[in-house]
Amino acid sequence: MRKINVSIFVVNILFSMAVLAQGQVDPIILTVGGESVPRSEFVRVFKKNNSKESGFDQKAVDDYLELYVNYKMKVHEALELGMDTVQSFKDELSGYRKQLAQPYLVDKQVSESLIKESYDRMKTDIRASHILIKCDMNALPKDTMEAFAKAVKVRAELMKGADFNATAKKYSDDPSAKENGGDLGYFTAMQMVYPFESAAYGIKTGEISQPVRTRYGYHLIKVNDTRANQGEIRVSHIMVKIASGASAEDSTKAVKKINEIYDKLKAGEKFEDLVKQYSDDQSSSKNGGLLPWFGTGRMVPEFELAAYSLKYPGDYTGPVRTSYGWHIIKLMETKPLPPFESMQAELKQRVQKDSRSDLSRSSMIAKIKTKYSYKEYPKSRTDFMKAVDSSLAQGTWTADKAKGMNAMMFNLNGADHSQQEFATYVNDHQSRRGNTMPLEAMVNNFFNEWVNETCLSLEESKLDSLYPDFRNLMQEYRDGILLFELTDKKVWSKAVKDTSGLKEFYDKNKTKYMWPDRIDASIYTCANADVAKEVHKLMKKIDDVDTLMAKVNVTSQLNLQVRSGKYPHGENEIIDQIQWKSGMTPDINKNGQVSFVIVNSLMPAQPKSIEEAKGLITADYQSALEKEWIAQLRAKYPLQVNRPVVESVYIIK
Repeated sequence: MRKINVSIFVVNILFSMAVLAQGQVDPIILTVGGESVPRSEFVRVFKKNNSKESGFDQKAVDDYLELYVNYKMKVHEALELGMDTVQSFKDELSGYRKQLAQPYLVDKQVSESLIKESYDRMKTDIRASHILIKCDMNALPKDTMEAFAKAVKVRAELMKGADFNATAKKYSDDPSAKENGGDLGYFTAMQMVYPFESAAYGIKTGEISQPVRTRYGYHLIKVNDTRANQGEIRVSHIMVKIASGASAEDSTKAVKKINEIYDKLKAGEKFEDLVKQYSDDQSSSKNGGLLPWFGTGRMVPEFELAAYSLKYPGDYTGPVRTSYGWHIIKLMETKPLPPFESMQAELKQRVQKDSRSDLSRSSMIAKIKTKYSYKEYPKSRTDFMKAVDSSLAQGTWTADKAKGMNAMMFNLNGADHSQQEFATYVNDHQSRRGNTMPLEAMVNNFFNEWVNETCLSLEESKLDSLYPDFRNLMQEYRDGILLFELTDKKVWSKAVKDTSGLKEFYDKNKTKYMWPDRIDASIYTCANADVAKEVHKLMKKIDDVDTLMAKVNVTSQLNLQVRSGKYPHGENEIIDQIQWKSGMTPDINKNGQVSFVIVNSLMPAQPKSIEEAKGLITADYQSALEKEWIAQLRAKYPLQVNRPVVESVYIIK
């Protein structure tokens, strides 16, 4: 094996020398339908789509080459069909370009600072209360000053010793304040709007902030407590659901049921068994009540506080009431806040989507202005006001009102931008719902937005030449959109719409889609032998399950549980213990509980109907269609693979 590796290594060296001698720094690795693919492109895409573990070994490279050839052929076919000229494609690609450009249109230094700030703040959880004085961001100066003055007045009352909770109930415009006195529970970075978060992290426990402006209005914030980040936890729970608007009787039954379950748990019954038998959370009951990992601020406060009060894995709470019903919560695992390095990528994405990204965007715009020699002509904006009237506030202003105004408003990168351009921008961006801002303020906002968008648009137009990774990403998105559209037409939608083809495929492969042997049965689980005896007695008189359960469960909601379904072997432990024949089975006693089964019918192995297995049949039909399509493309377009270049990609292990 070592001799083979050395031989390959020598060949690679010799080939590389030959390539360099010919001046081919980036040789062609393959040609599809006359389109050449350089070695660097293949290597880049291979690295992106393969794990480090696979490496550049011969099998990994050759396997991926086959996939890449298929990919290139499909894209080539899309281009041959002119799908890249369709307006819907152009619009979609343009939309993606704007999204992909965003990370390049911010000040990276500022962004990195915001990312680090977010992580540092995440090390601490804050519990705070607030009082909100509502004020729209576009409110008139008079209304803004009134809201601010009210916030100042309320703060003065608090500083004189007024109770914060009572004051919040009296003055706050946050509807929840009437119930919680403004208490927001614990939160951490990235969970509140940025100005609110910054203010909360900027004051000490017990302190009350100055009025803080956000898009909601003015806030007075009091920090009630701080704690080290609690990390994330994973819990299991048993839930007894209470429907919205439940009657007093149903609520009482729920309380009784959760307490009875809790008593069983304290008596030593397994948590997982109780979940399986009694939990109303169907999504988690199949895996022992296990919920996904969560951290501060991600669950309803009552559930979160109870969960975080548990100290050790295996500990469980008493019954906990939330808006969903009653819960018993068991702690399964804990993990601390991850190190910064492992969270950096996630935090970068979150910062980009958060309002704090405006800071890095503003900094970038300032740099663009300097880079491209931005120059503004203030008099032109003043003169433009002559063309503005109250119709702008109603959203009905037209650019015609600025007709004849051609003075330059700003210059960027040597290009002048005129009053006429600005008039068109205002006309297109005014709000049809009207606006209460002063006209001058509206014009100033429009002007700043216009300048900012022009700056960013200029920089965006140069991204392809400035950043090769952006250029490559745009190509991938172009090819991806084309590939999706064509594959949908040739394979995915065709498989769904072609009912006769699907039926023909199903008829040929019917034996692949089989139901195993099953029984249609109802499983009766009784709390103990006495209950089982009572159930057997009542079943001679009562044949309705709901009526039977209501009769038996008068003293306890856990006396009788009934579950019905179609069961194969290996799916249910009770079903696996009985003889598969019609009728009622003998009682099965396990840990004091008594179960029996009523087998309604035996269901021998049989093909699933096309409707019962439609998802799987459709997926298989799609695979068959794609295989046929690829064969057609391979026959249609000439393919040349430069094996020496392919082999030069291999890395010796």
